[in-house]
Amino acid sequence: MDMEKLVIVNLQKKTAYQVQIRHRSNQAKTSLWSNWSPAVIVPAELEDRPKVSSTTILLNDTRQVTLTWETHSAAVRGLTYTVNITQCSLKCPCKRKSHSTRANSYTVYVSHSAVNITVIARNEAGHSPPAVVHVPVASAADLKTCDKTLLDEKLKTKTCLEFYELQDADLIPERVWYITGKKKKKERKKIKKDMKNYTRYLYFEHRCHDGKPQTVKMCLYYKRQGVPSREPQNFIIVSYTHNSANLSWKEIPYADLNGVLTHYKLCTVKSLQSEPQECVNISASATKHCLKALTPGTKYNVSLAGVTQAGEGPVAIQGFITLPDKPFNVWISFGLLLGFFPFSIVCTIILKRIKSKVFPPVPKPVIPDFSCRQPESEEMWERKEEVHELTLHQPISENATVLKGEWDDGIERKVEKDGSCLERSDDESSSLASADVTLRKADLKDLEQVETELAMLIYRNGLVFDVKSESL
Repeated sequence: MDMEKLVIVNLQKKTAYQVQIRHRSNQAKTSLWSNWSPAVIVPAELEDRPKVSSTTILLNDTRQVTLTWETHSAAVRGLTYTVNITQCSLKCPCKRKSHSTRANSYTVYVSHSAVNITVIARNEAGHSPPAVVHVPVASAADLKTCDKTLLDEKLKTKTCLEFYELQDADLIPERVWYITGKKKKKERKKIKKDMKNYTRYLYFEHRCHDGKPQTVKMCLYYKRQGVPSREPQNFIIVSYTHNSANLSWKEIPYADLNGVLTHYKLCTVKSLQSEPQECVNISASATKHCLKALTPGTKYNVSLAGVTQAGEGPVAIQGFITLPDKPFNVWISFGLLLGFFPFSIVCTIILKRIKSKVFPPVPKPVIPDFSCRQPESEEMWERKEEVHELTLHQPISENATVLKGEWDDGIERKVEKDGSCLERSDDESSSLASADVTLRKADLKDLEQVETELAMLIYRNGLVFDVKSESL
């Protein structure tokens, strides 16, 4: 039986058709039609790429990428999807594999380096153009320079190295080198020789574990570092006051860094003065800074430079003059200073009154001060105070003064006020004598009583009081 071909034209795109065939003989005059053949589905040609979206989750040393796509418009039986992972090397670190699925989602595992994933739809009519999903390099924020690499060491079978040459600030590799354990020493030396000085490379160490690629190390690699070739861009004084100033600048272009920027060095100095400049280090990610505690009405020069591990680059310089101090502020300060003293005095008086009412003064015992010292001799301890006896006489009247004397003739005489003398007889003299004795006894008795009262207490040795018992 000869095979016959039938071409059907003017069919609609993106549309599947069901085909059935029947025939009848053209030899017999009265031939009949045969039954219809089983239906054959003719799929439409896949001209559109699958619409794929992806979700990436970081899992320790690897990344999980989940791909989802819409069901193809010509979804009929026999439609499959093929997922391929494309890296710079077919064996870095795991062998390349193709994954087929009939579902509209799939999960793959990739390393931290940049990866391209392709999704292709296939049916009996053919396959669609590939849909490419680019998974960028894992977050490289705050990456440090490599302290050590495996470039000169022997690698294990399931370990490989990757070097991305980065020509701009974005982590898009311009050129990629990969090194596996099968690379010879000559090839390694050639790769190292081809690397440029002052150029940043993104260094990866990959290994394959249970068929999943893992990234063990990720850092920035420089074959050789240098100082920045340009100063920070657009360095300006945004604003300033009498004691502060706001600075702003743009980062140094990546092509002029020539190394890893560790920090910015900002120096401030007063112009036309012998004072040393004051310098501070600012974070490499900063683009603005505020100067504080400046002197009013003073001119300052400010310099800013980028610093790498190789040293300090060119300096950007700006100058400004701080505003003079406001007179209003001076008067306020002076007024506060004057008002402080009366206020402190009033508060002191109030506190003293409150203290005297709440806490009345407590009387203190009067203790005489004395000094303890050794006596010069032992006799000083036994020394006593001397008390002299006193004799008190009754005053004599003003009209006359009695004088007792013995004349040669044994006669007492009375001396008058005018100085004349009067003689008296013996009887008169005896009576006067007896009166005088009586008067003396009375006077001695009174004197003894006074002396007793005066000498009742005698102070001895500064500590002991004795009562005088004997009469004087």
